[in-house]
Parts: sequence; structure tokens; C-alpha cells
Amino acid sequence: MGSSPALEILAREPEGFSLWNGPPFDNGQPKVKLERVPCTTVKFSENGARLMVTKNGTSVSVYDCKSYTEIRSFEIPSLLSAALSPCGTFLQTFQKSTTPQEKNVVLWNTETGVSVYQQFQKNMLKTTWPSIHFSSDESVACRMATNEIQFFDAGSFSKGIVHRLRIPGVVAMELSKSPGSHVAAFVAESKGIPASVQIFSCDKDAQAQPVARRSFFRCSTVQLHWNCGSSGLLVVAHSDVDKTNQSYYGESKLNYLTTDGSHEGLVPLSKEGPVHDVQWSSSGSEFAAVYGFMPARATVFDKKCNPLLDLGTGPYNTIRWNPKGKFLCLAGFGNLPGDMAFWDCSEKKLLGATKAEWSVTSEWSPDGRYFMTATTAPRLQIDNGIKIFHHNGSLFFKKMFDKLYQAEWRPEAAEKFGDITELIKSVDSLKIEETKQVKDKKSSQTSAKPATRPSRNPLPTVLLMPSRLLQFRMSFSVEQGPQRR
Repeated sequence: MGSSPALEILAREPEGFSLWNGPPFDNGQPKVKLERVPCTTVKFSENGARLMVTKNGTSVSVYDCKSYTEIRSFEIPSLLSAALSPCGTFLQTFQKSTTPQEKNVVLWNTETGVSVYQQFQKNMLKTTWPSIHFSSDESVACRMATNEIQFFDAGSFSKGIVHRLRIPGVVAMELSKSPGSHVAAFVAESKGIPASVQIFSCDKDAQAQPVARRSFFRCSTVQLHWNCGSSGLLVVAHSDVDKTNQSYYGESKLNYLTTDGSHEGLVPLSKEGPVHDVQWSSSGSEFAAVYGFMPARATVFDKKCNPLLDLGTGPYNTIRWNPKGKFLCLAGFGNLPGDMAFWDCSEKKLLGATKAEWSVTSEWSPDGRYFMTATTAPRLQIDNGIKIFHHNGSLFFKKMFDKLYQAEWRPEAAEKFGDITELIKSVDSLKIEETKQVKDKKSSQTSAKPATRPSRNPLPTVLLMPSRLLQFRMSFSVEQGPQRR
């Protein structure tokens, strides 16, 4: 327990970002670890070792997250986007290009500041950026090009493209992360030929044929989700048109493919309607899905698609599995009212339920003990702030901001923390001690002051309403006018 790393929280406001020490807090409030730094955007590397900070649309700085000192700064004219590799070894930048001869995508070594690879890319789309994909350990690197996937020697980009995987019509790809052993490719529908998702090995000598393949009719886009271990791939196939006319937003199906060929087909969902969200557990041996017309149903499946746990129905569209794989938060965000249900999937029981209205982002802490939601701009311009909950849904901390653009935990490997059961016990002991101190304080105050009777005329409830509801009710009553009998 003593060797476990400390949790850290990043918060970005209009003036810049700051870093706080994460929970548990001393005296109930977080301490500022890094004072506000001016920035336009900020992003951690996947492993939390590096921090990328962009300023003024031309400057990109890379920080070491142990000391929070600047490692390297890059001046990139006409910068449109930037991304760090999973371990922070490389920085990838995309610049506005004027001619096809200008190589506007550059891969930089963050330690030396040297450009290790350059290429031309016409435009930047969600499916094509970052241009170069890495496995979690950065041992495999590849990029999608016209009708092919190109592989690099990740240890020596100076060699350029070392081999090519020919896939006619490929429009999207997803490299498995841990390990980087396979790549999934989506081929769009063309001239009556159905769309398909194909899985290939990253080993050059084993790429003659796909190890798995699944075809889809009426499929316009897909979401590809690899498990830890790279043995299974979940595919959410989405069509813009629902031929049953039950949904204005089209229809979606959840498919499952394995790299050993043992399973290729639909996941048996017990309710009709769209697939709202799906997520693998950290073990890679089970996944959860929330699906169906509202109230949606949520189910946990094993890696053979057998139902393990029915999480019931409700106004849900979001699943967040904690890094230890024991707890799960089922929530309804976006256009839903913010209901959250916290489950212990190991014990198969509901721990608690609460609400986090108007949440834009949500994320478990790296140690799996806390769950943070944030209401951020520009999605919502008022009521910006963060809430941190215990694993059972009880509120631990809340802080409001005039304007908040981003709030997130610094990533850290879950293995660096102790067993989740022991971690929870340590938190409970702290809560008991805090409660005891509060009770002692209240009892001393009670003996010193006479008891006061509650007011018989409490404030009208309308004054306690959020400003948006109050404005709505006022405007509605004005439009409605006086009632006549």
C-alpha cells in the first residue's frame, strides 16, 4: 500500500490547466500540485508518463509527469492537431498543407526533438487521426493508406515502411493494444458487395488470409473494441437507416469475432433497439453492453457471449468498468437525466444508485476506488464542475467552476495499486475516523448551544431549483398567462 502511486487530477479552465493531488484529501480539499499553466489543449499519454500541452496554435510542449518539468518544446507553424504515442516516446503533429509535396504529418522523438518520419496527408478525419497507430508498448506501429495498411519498424522509423498489407476498400482500422498482435480493418459496402470487418495478424509471414471475417448488410460505420489480450473484438455495426422505422437514428448491431476463429457472429441481445455502449473488463474475459429502446437493458457477458449478469433496465446509455474489473457504473448521460447505478460484478450485487445531472465526461480513478463525473464547456455553459463518488455511489467531493473545459485523472497502471478489496477497506477506515471526528465536534457544539426550533415557514422550493429550471418555469408561466375559471 505504501508504494502505491498517488492519484492526480487535471482540470483545465479558460486561463489554463492545473493539477491537484487526488483523494483521499487532507481536510476535505485537494492540494494544488501544479499551479495554472496557460494552454489551448492538454493531454496525457496513455500510460500517464508524459503530458502534451499546446499553446497559441503553434507551440507544443511535452512534460515529464514525475517532475512536471518540460522535456521538449516544438514550434509547429499552422498546427491543426497533435497526439502523443502511448508511452510518450513520440509526438505526432498535423499541419495545414499548401501543396501535396509538403509532408505535413511529422513524427518527432520527444527526448531528442528530432523528426523521425514525415508524410503527406490530405485531410484529418476521426478515422484517420492519429495517422500512425501504436500498440500500448509501442512495439508495433502502422498506418492506414489507400487500399492498404502500412507497417513500420517501431524501433527505427528511418527504415520507412517495412511491409504492406493489401486490403482493397479499407476505410478504418484498429490495432490491438495489448499485445499489438492483430489489426482489424473495416471495408465499406461497394457496388453491391456488403461491408466487412476483417482481422489480420501483424506478423508479416501470417498475413496471407484474415484470421476472422464478418460481413454486414446496410452498414455505414463501425466501432471496433479490442479486449486486453487481443483475443476478441467487439464490433458495433451502425446503419444510418432503420428499415423497421422504429428509430430515427438508424439501427445498430453488436457482433463478436475472435482471433482463433472460435466465434464469429451476433451477440445475443434480449431487447430490440440500438446498442448504446459496450466495454470490456480489464481482464479481457468479459464485457458489458447497454442496449435496446428506452428503458435500455444492460447485461454482462463472458467471452463466449453467454450472459453472466443481468443489470436490469433503466434510463442508461453509458458503461464504465473500473480498472480492477470488480466494479461497474451503469449511467445515463447526454440527453438522459444522469442516473447512475454502481454494481459489484464479482459479488453480482447492486451497491448503490445516485444521480449526476448534466455530466459530459465520466471516468474511474486508476486505483478503481473513485468515480469522477464532470460538466464541461462548450457542451454546457452553466453549472460546470466535477463530482467524485465512492465505488458505491456515495458522494465524496464536489467542486463548481465558472467555466471548466476538461477534468480527468492522470493515467496509471492498475497493477501498481493494491488489491481492490484492501483499498476499499482502507478508505472505509478513513471514513469511520472522519465520521467520528465530526460527531465529536457536533456533540461539543450541541452542549455549548441551545437547540433551535426549525422555521415554520421554510423558503419556497422554487428558490432552491437550478437556474435553468427556474427560468423555464418563469417563462412558461408568463406565456401561459392568468388562469380563468
